[in-house]
Amino acid sequence: MSDNTRISESGARCLRVMKALRGNSLQGLSNGELAKGLDLSPSAVNRSLGTLIAEGFATKLDSGRFALSVSALQLAQAHAEEMARASARINELNQRVAAGSHH
Repeated sequence: MSDNTRISESGARCLRVMKALRGNSLQGLSNGELAKGLDLSPSAVNRSLGTLIAEGFATKLDSGRFALSVSALQLAQAHAEEMARASARINELNQRVAAGSHH
């Protein structure tokens, strides 16, 4: 987006926290690790995590660390499945086109 005046800073911060949680679903990350990695204050990270948890995109693990929620992972899985179906349809069409070119 070229017009930065139309960006929600808190929304952008939440998305940065989500990206940082990527690949840490089992062990999670601490508030401090997120704050250091994102160059944010722990309180800013805490507010973003609160929003993400309230909206179902993050969870607090039993260890006290944070990870993407099952809902967030399901969102990613749904996208992967959609892409796999589209790829299968394209492959099928390519095979039909190739088979028809032999006649």
